[in-house]
Amino acid sequence: MQKNFYIAVEGVIGVGKTTLTRMAQREFNAAILLEVFEENPFLAHFYQDRKRYGFQTQIFFLLSRYHQQHEFIPAALARGNLISDYTFDKNQIFARLNIEGDELAMYERVHAIIATKIPTPDLVVYLRADTDVLMERIALRDRAYERAMERAYIAALGNAYDDFFAQYTQAPTLTIDSNDLDFVRRPADLRAILDRIRAKLGLGAYQQALFANGDGR
Repeated sequence: MQKNFYIAVEGVIGVGKTTLTRMAQREFNAAILLEVFEENPFLAHFYQDRKRYGFQTQIFFLLSRYHQQHEFIPAALARGNLISDYTFDKNQIFARLNIEGDELAMYERVHAIIATKIPTPDLVVYLRADTDVLMERIALRDRAYERAMERAYIAALGNAYDDFFAQYTQAPTLTIDSNDLDFVRRPADLRAILDRIRAKLGLGAYQQALFANGDGR
């Protein structure tokens, strides 16, 4: 009997993680786990002064994500498949970019202790895009706390993500270049991504006959 699987979608701010997670939910008959970020009281301040608010912001995220994932993921997998729009490991990317010295050392000690209690995904889908594309997507969604975001920060974050996943070994990873993809408006692009995920998970080819009306809609 095949066990239920856990997919995590990752990538830089604005790349389309949450959108893909929601669109893949039906394909894999899965529950979804979405990152809660608006509740971080330091986030708006962080985008205005990263050095001053970096440690508080990242510690809040670390504990919030731990609280969200620790019980939810095992419970969801006991019922069926699961897709999330973030991994617990992403905490390390942001911490190493925004914290340094004793604060980073303290952060990494805490992360190492609690990360052992978080289930590892069966597959991480890493959506990547160039900085210009990311800035355009961020501008289009126009979230208030992201308006002060600097291009240089997004570029640095993109490089940090690329470096992190080039060395990532905790789970199988599927890297997808999304620069020329529009999986919201072009069904063929979405289909191509979902087929690659299915292949990576060993689920076999997609079959249109699975649709109740048989016409693929």
